[in-house]
Amino acid sequence: MTAPSGHLPALAAAVLQPGFVGTTPPPWVCRWLGDGLGSVVLFARNVVDTAQVAALTATLRAERPDVIVAIDEEAGDVTRIESVRGSSRPGNFALGAVDDPELTEAVARDLGVELTAAGVTLNYAPDADVNSNPANPVIGVRAFGADPALVARHTAAWVRGLQAGGVAACAKHFPGHGDTRVDSHHDLPRITADRARLDACELAPFRAAVAAGVQAVMTGHLLVPALDPELPATLSHRILGGLLRDEMGFSGVVVTDAVEMRAVADRYGFAGAAVRALAAGADAICVGGERADEQAARELRDAIVAAVVSGELPEERLAEAAKRIGQLAAWTVAARSDTSAAARGGAEVGLVAARRAVRVTVAVPGTAGGSVALPLTRAAHVVEFEPPRNIAIGAETPWGIGVPLGELLPGTSTVRYAESDVPIDPGAGASSRPLVLVVRDLHRHEWMRAAVRRAIAARPDAVVVELGVPELVTGAVHLATHGATRASGRAAAEVLTGAS
Repeated sequence: MTAPSGHLPALAAAVLQPGFVGTTPPPWVCRWLGDGLGSVVLFARNVVDTAQVAALTATLRAERPDVIVAIDEEAGDVTRIESVRGSSRPGNFALGAVDDPELTEAVARDLGVELTAAGVTLNYAPDADVNSNPANPVIGVRAFGADPALVARHTAAWVRGLQAGGVAACAKHFPGHGDTRVDSHHDLPRITADRARLDACELAPFRAAVAAGVQAVMTGHLLVPALDPELPATLSHRILGGLLRDEMGFSGVVVTDAVEMRAVADRYGFAGAAVRALAAGADAICVGGERADEQAARELRDAIVAAVVSGELPEERLAEAAKRIGQLAAWTVAARSDTSAAARGGAEVGLVAARRAVRVTVAVPGTAGGSVALPLTRAAHVVEFEPPRNIAIGAETPWGIGVPLGELLPGTSTVRYAESDVPIDPGAGASSRPLVLVVRDLHRHEWMRAAVRRAIAARPDAVVVELGVPELVTGAVHLATHGATRASGRAAAEVLTGAS
């Protein structure tokens, strides 16, 4: 093996998008920016508020003016920029429920302007998956819906809006993570659809994103035998080169989902997955959700250099990837300049969307079980059932309706139960007060369904509020918000009290 050329470490660093810990850039990140690092990615751990993020990104740009600063901000249940309070926007599923592409575009543009002001230039959004499998444990309300045509038109609207706000959009998780029961953070999902089904369903939103000019596409760690029977999409030249590039005509940056995720790392190794992804046609390696230190970045960089030296990874392929990163960086610099004076769409745009997304089902018209009519006019007892969080959403983001309902109905009490601590009578604390049962994806959790059945048997007048996918409608009065964001909780509280 010959010694690596002097430029190879810089090329290898250019294609990495590492995360880091802290609300200011650590010294190693600043040093790497001077040595060729082209991008970084921010997570909730890096965010206090917009002003702090703006200061953080200014520090990064002092080292490299065209650095790409990415974030995973779906403006829904998955939020980083508002992780402390919960998103002020309702998320994709709510926007799909409203089905007003102009509203979706407006919400995305408002987000783009906010992120631009904070110095963020690439957003790992929109989620372009079609949530065709209600049992999906990781997508759910992150998708615009289960209908491919609906998801396609809102994916395109989101891309247009976000990029009009000055931030590069990144459609994910190609070629589609919707029809699976497996979370790729933990294992490798298998999509069994044939090619005709993929064209009609999974691929339709990505074609719409490409047509809308999306700047980046994120791969999914998915095995799709109809496209490649052996390799996950992230590592498949058939899928990234043959399908995405040649057939669909995408010329922007291909970003991997985090390479430390077990779907690929368990099978190919942390660094091995990164090298294989680049060889397959990926341009940027996302890392740092779980491995966020210099050692992880160095391990990837050194493995990429070694792969070029050994011939496993052609240098031309690495140079091509680095070139695309440079082209995206140039786009972001121009976009920030063009939108530097753009105005926000107004603090209410997200809440307006959340309000429009609420759907109410009443078993007996005009009543709640015949004894408590809406709106509620006195303090209620709220019981929130908390399912396990998936890694994408994170454990730090608050959710629920107890807080906003308490603001509108002072004296309202709230309890929250997980599977391990739910009592025999979950509504026992309500006494004679109105009882509100708050669920997330009720159809996916038997323990939650059993608890709700017991509560409704004791209190037939209980109101059920679903903050996830409303696949199962139960209760005399059922509210579906199509998301668990702060805006969605506020919208539900307003409907319950008649304040909207």
